[in-house]
Amino acid sequence: MMERALALARSGVGLASPNPCVGAVLVQQGQVVGSGLYTYAGVKHAEVLALEQAGEQARGATLYINLEPCSHQGRTPPCADALVAAGIARVVAAMPDPNPQVSGRGFERLRSAGVEVEVGLGRDEARRLNEGFAVYIRQRRPLVTLKAAMTLDGKIAPPPGDSHNPTALGAGGVSGGWITSEAARAHVQELRHEHDATLVGVGTVIADDPLLTDRSGRERRRPLLRVILDSRLRLPLESRVVKTVRDDVLVLCSFAEEHKKRRLEELGVRVEQVPLGAPDGRPGMKAIAERLGALEIASLLIEGGAMVNWAALASGVVDKVFLYYAPKILAGTGSVPFAAGAGFRRMSEAAYVSSFTLHRFGEDFALEGYLRDPYHE
Repeated sequence: MMERALALARSGVGLASPNPCVGAVLVQQGQVVGSGLYTYAGVKHAEVLALEQAGEQARGATLYINLEPCSHQGRTPPCADALVAAGIARVVAAMPDPNPQVSGRGFERLRSAGVEVEVGLGRDEARRLNEGFAVYIRQRRPLVTLKAAMTLDGKIAPPPGDSHNPTALGAGGVSGGWITSEAARAHVQELRHEHDATLVGVGTVIADDPLLTDRSGRERRRPLLRVILDSRLRLPLESRVVKTVRDDVLVLCSFAEEHKKRRLEELGVRVEQVPLGAPDGRPGMKAIAERLGALEIASLLIEGGAMVNWAALASGVVDKVFLYYAPKILAGTGSVPFAAGAGFRRMSEAAYVSSFTLHRFGEDFALEGYLRDPYHE
């Protein structure tokens, strides 16, 4: 039953942000009598939808849910109160709500009314599902995932100067063909669907002319925000990103040449200046994260080149990595590394990836891991 609740919650990916994905299942004598899925546009919470479906059969039932029922007044009344009023006998929840306004208070409200509460079943999957919400609701910035595709020796492209593939989209498109397999590239679309925004440097747009869209085929409440880091507004007006703009392209710059800015805005591109992050004139990553948080972006996927990857790591904004590896070796000092720049000077300063999981995509594999726990500031 918890797996059914988690499956419902998973179907809310792309539809619930910046709020959490929540699925609820009501069970009476071993039979499902009501279920609900939260979507931002639908407003009503999963618990309330399940109660409405169950009607009188809710009295004495058990609720399975992936997240603690809320105890505060938001766009809707507290769900904990609705469960008590409906006569729910037992609540099985995967995890507490990371929202400081709830954070155990929903469980307290239920227990004080005599409802039996169990917490922890399906916890790991539930945490993974709403980690973006956990960061956003407490820090008002997105969870930042750094994604890259590379060879076994950590190269993301052959030496510069070779002609790039103009159709290089997703993971690992470089001169002479793809680094990663079709299976890995298909998964990139799923990864994009899980995020509210993706970010690349303007160099990637100039070299590869990518679309940067979510082509998973799954429904979204709002389009994937395509963020271009472009310090001096070099974004080509004829690029596919500009040609396909649907109020979903944001260019962040340090210096805005008024004529170029006006022309981009006439084409539907949003252009904003953000504070510098370093003497090299690039916009600051921390300022970018704060700005995206203000736009209710709860999760950001960085798909940049070597310099953008280093800027993100050096700034400390990266929460997790999703690194695809192909069984290939480019070698040579001229090949482009995953992260360039100055690099960390001591082993003790190196970014440490923990709690990692390995995924297999045909002949390729990927490492998903964390630089810090999304549930702790």
